[in-house]
Amino acid sequence: MKILVVVDMQNDFIDGALGTPEAVEIVPRVARKIRDFDGRVIATRDTHEENYLDTQEGRKLPVSHCIKGTKGWEICPEIRELLTEEPIDKPTFGSVELGQRLKADQESGDPVESITLVGLCTDICVISNALLFKAYLPEVPVIVDQACCAGVTPESHAQALGAMKMCQIEVQ
Repeated sequence: MKILVVVDMQNDFIDGALGTPEAVEIVPRVARKIRDFDGRVIATRDTHEENYLDTQEGRKLPVSHCIKGTKGWEICPEIRELLTEEPIDKPTFGSVELGQRLKADQESGDPVESITLVGLCTDICVISNALLFKAYLPEVPVIVDQACCAGVTPESHAQALGAMKMCQIEVQ
């Protein structure tokens, strides 16, 4: 089974509190990738509580974002309408829950052929999930579609892609 992981395509990362022009630009490409993908599509959703600014992440990135139940937390409408499964909420950069699910699928005889990642932000959540999947399923190809990702800045996007290549993640 081929897996497409759509990472955090949420309003706050696109045109909200932490949005960028590059994030806005990838939305149609991510939508096309989902429509054309021959396999299972799973989305993640960055999820914080009202006390976000009191957390370690909130102290290091003091911008309230993706607060559960807000418009910024929601998957952008163009992407949400294409999803057939409820997104997996994750309280931190990488989804341990998704890594565990994929490993359990693999061990139960439902082989994972490849995992492709798209979404936001290349330099935080995309790289965290790519490395996490590589750790859970070291023999499964992990692929990142760079045209369907955006980072905090274009420079940090490029740096993250380089780091992933060094960790044997295929960047297309």
